[in-house]
Amino acid sequence: MEKKTVLAGGCFWGLEELFRTQKGVLEITAGYTGGKNENPTYEDHPGHAEALEIRYDDTKTDFWHLLDFFFQIHNPTTLNRQGNDIGSAYRSAIFYGNEEEKKQAEDFIDIVNKSTRWKNPVVTTLEPLGTFYPAEEYHQDYLQKNPGGYTCHAIYFDSYLKGQS
Repeated sequence: MEKKTVLAGGCFWGLEELFRTQKGVLEITAGYTGGKNENPTYEDHPGHAEALEIRYDDTKTDFWHLLDFFFQIHNPTTLNRQGNDIGSAYRSAIFYGNEEEKKQAEDFIDIVNKSTRWKNPVVTTLEPLGTFYPAEEYHQDYLQKNPGGYTCHAIYFDSYLKGQS
């Protein structure tokens, strides 16, 4: 069955490019959520995070494994920052759709903190999913269209779930 989740971890370009390789991911849309205005744009998105809406086949992956990958590819310990990108638009956030997702996200943050892979504690926010607004077309599949384009994302660590999945 198809499900979706919304995650934010800095500029959506790099996140999108890495998530596209994940087993079970069907479609990714770059966009904005968690902010103050309706119909945000790149030039006007106060309080919104640059985020990804990830549609996935839950017979091939699940929310738990998507969280595992999410925490491998961005720094969840920098407040409102990823690499050179600074501001609340670049915050690390999990936009949960229900209480089960919120609980899983809380549990996963605990795993990441206990791993001590990062020097500082996780600052990823847990925010209820509101309206997700797709970004402008030129932001969709950005690094596919611009292979030399900017990204501050990489695979920093292997799975946090070794021996658990």
